[in-house]
Amino acid sequence: MIAKPLLILVALVAFAVPIAASLGWLGLTLQYLDSPMPLHRALGDMMWQTGTDFLLVAIPMFVLLGEILLRAGITERMYEGIVKWLGWLPGGLMHSNVGSCALFAATSGSSVATAATIGTVAVPQIEKRGYNEPLFLGTIAAGGTLGILIPPSINLILYGLLTDTSVPELYLAGFLPGFLLAALFMVTVVVLCLIRPGWGGEPVRTTWAERIAALPALIPPIGIFLVVVGSIYAGLATPTEAASLGVVAAMILAAANKKLTWSMMRLAVEGTMRTTSMIMLIILAAVFLNFVLSVIGLTQALADFVTGLGLSPSHTMLLIVGILIFLGCFMETLSMLLITAPLITPIVVALGYDPVWFGILLMVLLETALITPPIGINLYVVQAVRQRGDLMDIMKGVIPFVITMFTMAALLLLFPQIALWLPSLVY
Repeated sequence: MIAKPLLILVALVAFAVPIAASLGWLGLTLQYLDSPMPLHRALGDMMWQTGTDFLLVAIPMFVLLGEILLRAGITERMYEGIVKWLGWLPGGLMHSNVGSCALFAATSGSSVATAATIGTVAVPQIEKRGYNEPLFLGTIAAGGTLGILIPPSINLILYGLLTDTSVPELYLAGFLPGFLLAALFMVTVVVLCLIRPGWGGEPVRTTWAERIAALPALIPPIGIFLVVVGSIYAGLATPTEAASLGVVAAMILAAANKKLTWSMMRLAVEGTMRTTSMIMLIILAAVFLNFVLSVIGLTQALADFVTGLGLSPSHTMLLIVGILIFLGCFMETLSMLLITAPLITPIVVALGYDPVWFGILLMVLLETALITPPIGINLYVVQAVRQRGDLMDIMKGVIPFVITMFTMAALLLLFPQIALWLPSLVY
């Protein structure tokens, strides 16, 4: 019973059926095969209830926030400022890629937007400074994944919605693992460039005066981060309201830079509509699929299967991690979150694990899926920005960072307090 839905989904993906259509088609197929009730009649009401959920309004707000920062030129200046501070390390601008991704992730909430934005600014530097191209592209693809772990994260909002977990607690739990993973990425670059010095490109030399002069370029994204996250923990705003405040702050910054024009806002809104439409279609299809899976008893069957194995909680958790890694090779990240979170989280909680901790572990595994072939969407985003060469270059370049992500997942399994320490101080 468990294998059938997975086989159908893998077959649909193999035939290049769009993921939203695949999820919807799978829900309808399972309904006709396994349920005597016409579950599709609940589709309209279900889509209305989900689509009007106040928490989901944060999604277009965070997407619009990222679009405004990109089109107002704030991101480009931020990248140049980070180059002054991190470019001296072995690997040069590759550290700036990771650092810029971490800082932009702390404002946009989207991994795809992070990879696309930083990639647009960074890719022209490859030939100019003689970097190893696969590794350089790998830092952009891997650094972009930080958007779903470092708050404010769209995926953490969805996980909280699906599992009835506190989003502010999830945001607190994501801080330390998110920036720790960014540091591990940078350590990976240093180690590789010390082993193969030719991969590090032309050194970037800056004076302390230039670094100090670059600080103002870092203030806007940090300020927006403080507005968004600070308003949540000050009790002034919900995550959705905080996202709206972030958009207002981004518009003020754009106006201060004399970039707030009707044409710029039109392009930003159009980009937001395209991205939000894709995300919401996947969400609605996944919600219907989860409803069908629950009605036909697959949710309970999966729980019974796992508990029936007679494994210890730690071994069961390793099995769940293995399953998620496997699924990440074949499923798009958002749909994977929407399908697995409602199914697996109750099992994890029943084993005695904290749902906040598991949410962060799940985000790390979803990050891995973002750069795991053949469905790793960040691979295709970076290739689209690059507009030349072979996708295989990027696949080679992300291998060291996939290993780093596995290391991060292992650290979370061994030391849960990495995620739970900050929430324990506040709640």
